[in-house]
Amino acid sequence: MNTTPQPDPKDRPARLTVGVVGAGRVGPALAASLQLAGHRPVAVSGVSDASRRRAAALLPDVPLVAPAEVLQRAELVLLTVPDDALPGLVTGLAETGAVRPGQLLVHTSGRYGARVLDPALRAGALPLALHPAMTFTGTPVDVQRLAGCSFGVTAPEELRLAAEALVIEMGGEPEWVAEERRPLYHAALALGANHLVTLVAQSMELLRTAGVEAPDRMLSPLLGAALDNALRSGDAALTGPVARGDAGTVAAHIEELRAHAPQAVAGYVAMARATADRALDHGLLKAELAEDLLGVLADGTGSGATGGPHGRTGGPAPTGGGDGGGTTGTDRTDRTDGTDGTTGTEGTTGTDGTTGTDGIDGTEGDAR
Repeated sequence: MNTTPQPDPKDRPARLTVGVVGAGRVGPALAASLQLAGHRPVAVSGVSDASRRRAAALLPDVPLVAPAEVLQRAELVLLTVPDDALPGLVTGLAETGAVRPGQLLVHTSGRYGARVLDPALRAGALPLALHPAMTFTGTPVDVQRLAGCSFGVTAPEELRLAAEALVIEMGGEPEWVAEERRPLYHAALALGANHLVTLVAQSMELLRTAGVEAPDRMLSPLLGAALDNALRSGDAALTGPVARGDAGTVAAHIEELRAHAPQAVAGYVAMARATADRALDHGLLKAELAEDLLGVLADGTGSGATGGPHGRTGGPAPTGGGDGGGTTGTDRTDRTDGTDGTTGTEGTTGTDGTTGTDGIDGTEGDAR
């Protein structure tokens, strides 16, 4: 956690004017954090009612203007739009002459590094990729959560120190990610944060079906301990019927899911296969127990297949139809403004999508 004392902004003049293109969940929070560090937000773009409310809550008295005017007013511009919208936005801003030489242009996409800003670089801008590995709510609590938050940082080598300094000023911890590793980095965050939400939501639904009145209260200490153990010990923290090789218990689980939640079968089987592979690799699952277990998992989706990456567990589970049911999950980039697509993290973070006539609103959030 960053423990560097931050000077009171009233004791020094603002150093950079800050603009935000895309008033989703991430942009206003980052601008508010930069304001606490002594910078001065001067403009924000956003067309939806939700965007306007966020801007008013986090950046009061900062005017809402068109994206091109944001760039005209600001020395440091945060491009906090969905991943798929970012390349077109950068190209459009560069081609219309909105980008000014010497202007710091920062995007918060986890997927992209600095190269997506090449059109702006050719126009003289200074490109930075700063991705906060946290889920955002679009409320003032996000500013507090940035304390100690890791940021995936990618920038030209000559701008590395400047990029890391901005992260530290926001209370974050810079983590350098090479340009070519950004998609893998982002996939790792999505796998952990986005899929965690899906798993927890499914677990709560099943507990309610089983008659548990407060599934959140039941799961909270269990999942908290499991997460802590996993972060501390990795695969050594694996427990449960799959790691033990209890094929009969796993078969009973699949039978109950078929009867009460068929849409959860494919996800259960896929995660059980992955767990079995990891438990075998780390000596937690005994080889003599693995055969029956893997047979149950093969029968669970009707695949009858074995022989995956280690010659054991087969390929991905089917995603719909028949007894296997469909997979479920959350869309990381829910394109409806105000709807949290993940909880990421681009963290992850969820995404308030592109809405309005200018097609620019929202932000790639989570670790997201």
